Amino acid sequence: MEKVITTQTFKGAIWAYYRKHGRDLPWRETRDPYHILVSEIMLQQTQVERVIGYYGKFLARFPDITALAAAPLADILAAWQGLGYNRRALYLKRAAEEIVARHGSAVPCYPEALAQLPSIGRATAGAIAAFAFNQPTPFIETNIRRVYIHFFFPRRRAVADVALLPLIAQTMDRKNPREWYYALMDYGAMLGAVQKGEKNPNRRSKHYTRQSRFQGSDRKLRGKIIALALKERPLNATMLRAKLHTDAKRIKHITTALIREGFLKKAKGGLSIV
Repeated sequence: MEKVITTQTFKGAIWAYYRKHGRDLPWRETRDPYHILVSEIMLQQTQVERVIGYYGKFLARFPDITALAAAPLADILAAWQGLGYNRRALYLKRAAEEIVARHGSAVPCYPEALAQLPSIGRATAGAIAAFAFNQPTPFIETNIRRVYIHFFFPRRRAVADVALLPLIAQTMDRKNPREWYYALMDYGAMLGAVQKGEKNPNRRSKHYTRQSRFQGSDRKLRGKIIALALKERPLNATMLRAKLHTDAKRIKHITTALIREGFLKKAKGGLSIV
């Protein structure tokens, strides 16, 4: 390990930046586990600025876990439109349903239980445990990864997360993990803004992948089909071909996947939101 900075110096740099430049974000103003669950799912693969525009409105529409679990999927998808990656909205509803059914409507506090919920992997489970319950749980997300590669692996390439996790555990502020992770993420966001392109430390992560092109992709067509299904009920093949300007075979492939995943169902005259 090419450790070029002491733990004390590293922590001092992170805390000093946070005290001066810490971000004021709406989900940092709450300890409500449900609110934090919503924010963490929204923040998956989405920039903070975009999430800010949706977070408060979504919670106003679905103020607690029982309201979200009971809401029709169409209402949730409508509130999610424009945020992207609609699977997150579907899985968030399924997670809410499971929390109501299996956990007495209380968001679990332990990462192991959280990770069993739909759409919640190890990183999201660790974030919820830290931010909602102040649990000192090591986890990695984009900004945290960037920070540790920048400080502890300044020259190495293909840095695996398995090399970072021990450092994250070792340097964690166990008395105040919630705010420590805030500080790490803010420092990482700053690095992402000033070290772009090849200078971005995350380019040296073993797990780095370029995001696939969105324009013209199946992912974009999926989003368009869901948006149409929220407006036109039911959808039919003729309407989809006219609106999407693509071939019937491709439309059939995508709608079949959306039915299989639980977004759409066959209805009289075509397809509709489940």
